[in-house]
Amino acid sequence: MGFIEEINRRKTFGIVSHPDAGKTTLTEKLLLFGGAIQTAGAVKSNKIKKSATSDFMEIEKQRGISVATSVMGFEYRDLKINILDTPGHQDFAEDTFRTLTAVDSAIVVIDVAKGVETQTEKLVKVCRMRQTPIIVFINKLDREGKDGFELLDEIESKLGLMVKPLSWPVGMGQLFQGVYNLYEKKLVLFRPHSKQSSEEIIEITDLDSDELDKQVGEKAADLLREEVMMVEEVYPEFDKDDYLNGDISPVFFGSAVNNFGVKEMLDCFVEIAPTPLTRETEQREIDPYEPKFSGFVFKIHANMDPKHRDRIAFMRICSGVFKRNTNYLHVRQGKKMKFPNPTTFMASKKDIVEEAYPGDVVGLYDSGNFKIGDTLTEGEVLNFKGIPSFSPEQFRYVNNADPMKSKQLEKGVRQLMDEGVAQLFIKELNGRKVIGTVGALQFEVIQYRLKHEYGATVQYEHLPMKKACWIEWESEADLKEFESRRKKDLAKDKDGNLVYMAESSWALKMAQDNHPNIKFHFSSEY
Repeated sequence: MGFIEEINRRKTFGIVSHPDAGKTTLTEKLLLFGGAIQTAGAVKSNKIKKSATSDFMEIEKQRGISVATSVMGFEYRDLKINILDTPGHQDFAEDTFRTLTAVDSAIVVIDVAKGVETQTEKLVKVCRMRQTPIIVFINKLDREGKDGFELLDEIESKLGLMVKPLSWPVGMGQLFQGVYNLYEKKLVLFRPHSKQSSEEIIEITDLDSDELDKQVGEKAADLLREEVMMVEEVYPEFDKDDYLNGDISPVFFGSAVNNFGVKEMLDCFVEIAPTPLTRETEQREIDPYEPKFSGFVFKIHANMDPKHRDRIAFMRICSGVFKRNTNYLHVRQGKKMKFPNPTTFMASKKDIVEEAYPGDVVGLYDSGNFKIGDTLTEGEVLNFKGIPSFSPEQFRYVNNADPMKSKQLEKGVRQLMDEGVAQLFIKELNGRKVIGTVGALQFEVIQYRLKHEYGATVQYEHLPMKKACWIEWESEADLKEFESRRKKDLAKDKDGNLVYMAESSWALKMAQDNHPNIKFHFSSEY
């Protein structure tokens, strides 16, 4: 297969949602359809000692939540599908924001009972900023929930998406009988506690036919006719170009845990979702069909296999062909590197890959050379845009609880900070280490991982700080004045950049008013 054909058969997307909307379960069902796994793990069940395929960290298995982005690839209908399953929990939003830089489209999962929740709003906002094409999957139709039209109104008003239902439910909860696929004009019948089979898909091109009454009953058939008529009158025609421009979002209904409605969405997705898109760099726009290789690191994960202490940098390929054992330029360090064991992923299972194409995500074994946002090329100096670190809002001093394990603690903190789950600051006044995070749960994850992966024990001490901001100055004199007046509030991040740590919103405002020549930035990418 040629270079262009290889690119055109790739579809890379992220699955995003509020926690508990069923995102990880949906990922599993997509993998089942792709033949990538044979049985789904029970995400929350303790009776079955399996956990979701995409949750591979020990703490994820124990708590039943995803705290790291998982990357999985599978083949479906001669296409290579790459899924990035992201954490839903708001404390790990930063990982999700960065992952969204590596995808070409997104599937947003919404719980039929809860509707649009706050975390979904934030994540969709990031997709909208990038004009990422979005498909919406309304999940858990086998439970009682909100009316379909009410949900569509909520999606439009809260998420700012123009929607077009491409399937419509027949009943809900106890009365749920299936969905009518508006895209393919087929009725898909729901049989609880059984795998969906081809006999349960009935082609009904004319909703007025008696066949519909026979299959779902007269009352449900009449309601479906009425609702489908409203859908077709109220919502615009589906146009693929509008979807690709991020102007319209198809909506599907189903129940991921019952394997229902997922295939219909997947079949539509493979037809309409974009192939690898162009990417912005500070220097120029990168076209995926360019012959020369380029790619960027959007995530780093230490200890994917704790037994082997391996650290992996996840790289999205943006152009050209990435080849094993080939020298590439690490732009930030200005040195050539080659990779004997690049891997592709099926959650924690890894396979060595000889070559990879735009849209693919490969794992590079890393001994500490990479940081998030790093670029590899065949020689050209490029820096990809839009991979920020956000200003933390929760802070703790880090105290070593076991002085015999100082080296392990030092190494563990450094490596976990490189992953981007939290940020390390060193206070200028006393040299004490401070960890800053977006949410409190990250402290628990860091403590757990330091103990179980590095053998180091930490205790936290609360630090009453409101915000950390990176600062920029116009002249050395401005900086000196700022440092002399704010010494106790200054720290350096792990890259040596100066950071101002404000105790309160009022203190931050005072600092901004008193030092007009100092700029305060709430993202490291300024």
